[in-house]
Amino acid sequence: MSTARTVLVIGGGAAGNAMTILLRRAGLTVDLIEAKDDWNATAGSGITLQGNALRVLRELGVWEEVSASGFGFGSVGITAPDGTVLHVARDIRTGGDDLPATVGMQRPRLQRILIDAVRASGASVRLGTRVEQLEQDGTGVSARFTDGTEGRYDLVIAADGLGSTTRAAIGITAEPEPTGMAIWRVAVPRPAGVTRTDLAYGGPAYIAGYCPTSDTTIYAYAVEAHRDRASIPPESYADEMRGLTAAYGGFWPEITKQITDPAKVNYTWFDRMLVEGSWHRGRVVLVGDAAHCCPPTLAQGAALSLEDAWVLSRLLTSAEVWDDALFQAYYDRRIARVRPVVEASVQIGQWQLDGVRDADVPGLMGRTMTMLRELP
Repeated sequence: MSTARTVLVIGGGAAGNAMTILLRRAGLTVDLIEAKDDWNATAGSGITLQGNALRVLRELGVWEEVSASGFGFGSVGITAPDGTVLHVARDIRTGGDDLPATVGMQRPRLQRILIDAVRASGASVRLGTRVEQLEQDGTGVSARFTDGTEGRYDLVIAADGLGSTTRAAIGITAEPEPTGMAIWRVAVPRPAGVTRTDLAYGGPAYIAGYCPTSDTTIYAYAVEAHRDRASIPPESYADEMRGLTAAYGGFWPEITKQITDPAKVNYTWFDRMLVEGSWHRGRVVLVGDAAHCCPPTLAQGAALSLEDAWVLSRLLTSAEVWDDALFQAYYDRRIARVRPVVEASVQIGQWQLDGVRDADVPGLMGRTMTMLRELP
């Protein structure tokens, strides 16, 4: 394959950063543009990375930094609202036996690790920049940017997230749909005894849980029925989250007393979306949340995005011809994996909304995660 090909990556999140690193490693010329001036380097609280995400991060060459920055563990606890541990299950090592089952880490730290890797790759990066117009012909794509510049590319990879403007611009009409749930998240100091994720089902929230993200930090979350965002003033976020978590026992009293700064609390609706049929139009192809998203009930959002980048990069760097057949092969390979994860993630949340007491949540989780042990 000729390495003279040029690629535009739109969006500097997990999928876009991973695509850039992998394509640059193969010698392609890559321009990465990101709408946010700060490259989203400080956004978010924590992230749970299952083994299949860690497998791709190892391929990116950042595993050692991720391992040193995060908190690895191999089990999940199910508790009653009062904190009584009802069951502890060993996590499935979806990345293989040579990687931890799970690593929790601070999301800004993961983003900074990926940013450094993109910078080191030699890619051209422009922040605070969006695409204004894309025009395709038989040989490539011409792009005009909001900073007044223009470029010509063999391929455009749209990694611009759930609200992707590129997806709409190329005529794909799928849009995210709310599932009926919302999540409160916050980063707080780690209680000394928290060494894994524990999940409480029931109580004031549908789900209340936490995940260690370093030796000194965790992120905690509580899931409720979604409400109109306009009805919840941002200055009340800490009070709102404390109102949900105050009734929980175990480590929760120590966690709850740390929820004091509303600016550090994040409120997000659960959404679902799955683009069907294909993830490309001509020489523009979707990856990550631009193509699919699911509630975080299986902690697979970032993992699926990273897998998209790994699969597409391998197809692109091994093919002489970039054509519809290649992009359809990418879709066919990914949809078989993404669809069951999206469906399982939505189903777990729906059972909670419907109050189904005999729902086989552990069984569905186990079957889905076992599938993810296979290479993407």
